[in-house]
Amino acid sequence: MLHFHSLRIADVRQETDDTVSIAFDVPAEQRELFAYQAGQYLTLRTHLDGEEVRRSYSLCSAPYEHSWRVAVKQVENGRFSTYANTVLKAGDTLEVMPPQGRFVVHPEGKGADQVVFFAAGSGITPVISLIKQILHDEPAARITLFYANRKKTDVIFLEELENLKNRHMERLSLHYVFSRESQSSPLFEGRIDGVRCKNLLDRFIADPPKQHYYICGPEEMIHAVKDTLHAGGVPDAQVHFELFTTPVGDMNPEKTQQAATKEKRPDGVAKVQVQLDGRVFSFDLPYNGQPILDASMQTGADLPFSCKGGVCCTCRAKLVKGEVDMDINYALEPWEVEQGFILTCQSHPKSEEIFVDFDQQ
Repeated sequence: MLHFHSLRIADVRQETDDTVSIAFDVPAEQRELFAYQAGQYLTLRTHLDGEEVRRSYSLCSAPYEHSWRVAVKQVENGRFSTYANTVLKAGDTLEVMPPQGRFVVHPEGKGADQVVFFAAGSGITPVISLIKQILHDEPAARITLFYANRKKTDVIFLEELENLKNRHMERLSLHYVFSRESQSSPLFEGRIDGVRCKNLLDRFIADPPKQHYYICGPEEMIHAVKDTLHAGGVPDAQVHFELFTTPVGDMNPEKTQQAATKEKRPDGVAKVQVQLDGRVFSFDLPYNGQPILDASMQTGADLPFSCKGGVCCTCRAKLVKGEVDMDINYALEPWEVEQGFILTCQSHPKSEEIFVDFDQQ
């Protein structure tokens, strides 16, 4: 089971007008615990105005750099992001959970001739970590990045990306797409939608079905790129993505089906048991009541969680007994669902007895 650890902030660096990166000082005795793969994230916890606030932020550093740095883009009405951008400084401490996440270099993609990245806004954060690690580990790999922003001044890590390109001229290609700034070609003006994605692939990617793709950004862009790749014959196993915001709209049949399932939940009460660090918490929970995560925490269980939106996977646990409905699943792989893993922030009982184990990972 993962727990929070107090870490000192080594430095806070201004990346753009509304984005900072935060480096943590990880003591030697905790470095094994905090070992990570490129593309993973840290869950941070603090208290603001007397209330606990948790957020997950991707590491923009790469493992070979032996550093732990995350980027935080300030969002409107974002409590933690505003705090990070305006208050946090070197020497402060935050509670940090060890790295998690599945948006990593997949084994079947290692050694691939070409790796293609699509990113938008702060979606560049895990992407730059992946790019750095691939360039470091795979001498023959060629990388193409399509990176969307409103304008050039919004490009996070612009200087670092350009330095990487200068060091790897024959291996790294960068293409910036701006929605509110003129470019040398209309191809790079606007948002990355399905049409633009196809045009970019036709122009810059030879034999798209043979390449591996990583996509990170808002929901709309991810679906546009995924659909375009699928229509172009790219196997699903070669397309990897991470949603960078909690979804807000019904944009695919799976979500529509999940919403319909929620409306049809029957009356009834389940007897639920949740195991954490060997301790079992027991309670009754209506089928149409709150998610298992929330109900468990009301009994005193200090469970791991962050987004509560079915995106980050921090609340993942094994369903040992019973059946549940998941409202949304943007984080679990199909094999994980088959093996009984659930997102407890989205799961509701649909059988009389439920046993959920957080100790099985």
